[in-house]
Amino acid sequence: MNNSESFTENGKTHELGALPKKAFHEMTGLDIFERMMAGDLPAPPIMVHSNIRMKEFSEGRAVFTGQPAKEFLNPLGTVHGGWISTLIDTALSCAVHTTLQPGEFYTTTSLNVNMVRPLQANSGKVTCEGRIVHRGSRLATSEGDLRDANGKLIAHGTVSCMIMKPS
Repeated sequence: MNNSESFTENGKTHELGALPKKAFHEMTGLDIFERMMAGDLPAPPIMVHSNIRMKEFSEGRAVFTGQPAKEFLNPLGTVHGGWISTLIDTALSCAVHTTLQPGEFYTTTSLNVNMVRPLQANSGKVTCEGRIVHRGSRLATSEGDLRDANGKLIAHGTVSCMIMKPS
């Protein structure tokens, strides 16, 4: 496998790519993340390209870390809001994903992000935690926050996701 198809973190090699469809039909959302963390299922390629990593999962909760970099700077020299929004969408939507039953899938329908202070490329690792607010049969909402290495709030947001079953 070449570097564009995998990455190594903490001594563990993770394959990159879309999840096998069989996983969606046979596993819960939480099981999928546990298997991704173990390296048994592929991780999304966006993680490598965006310096975003999985940290921990429980039902209705997802935590990701991110490492700001100069590649993500806007013209003013702070981390672009798109990178911040990507990290928030990832954690909050994956909190919804942890509640999925076998055969269910979802898509984000709305994302609201409130940035409360600038993030610098040299700020160090940031952590974003997403938590379920509501989980219905067709719609789920989650909320969460992005904090810097010192625990200072950088941004907070909400996500709504439509839950579907294959036809």
